[in-house]
Amino acid sequence: MKNILVLCTGNSCRSQIAHGYFEHFTDDKKVKVYSAGITTHGVNPRAIETMKQDGIDISHHTSNNVAEYENIDFDYVLTVCDNANESCPVWVGKSIKFHHNFPDPPKFKGTEEEIVAEFARVRDMIKVYVQNFVKEQNL
Repeated sequence: MKNILVLCTGNSCRSQIAHGYFEHFTDDKKVKVYSAGITTHGVNPRAIETMKQDGIDISHHTSNNVAEYENIDFDYVLTVCDNANESCPVWVGKSIKFHHNFPDPPKFKGTEEEIVAEFARVRDMIKVYVQNFVKEQNL
């Protein structure tokens, strides 16, 4: 079993989206996915909605603090924002750390239509990243 942690600032949007795609693209008998934040902000309703538009339900996800997982031996730790990358605790053990800074959709300013489009744009970026990661790591 491979353990994956997706880490972001508030575990509300980008890490939740990535978590959803990792669960979607991997076998739950081979991979266990966790997501967490440096702080917790709750799961963003727009993240839930944008994932629902792609057929994935993350409404059951919770927003967790990274400290909750300090006793788990992770194989991969992925940071999805620069703040988490800079603040990420050092993981003891065999974990391999990866980083990709995705735009933060909740910070986007615009009309309702533009905000929805930005969430979808970032969702699609994360989807491609996760698909490639799963393929490259043979997960």
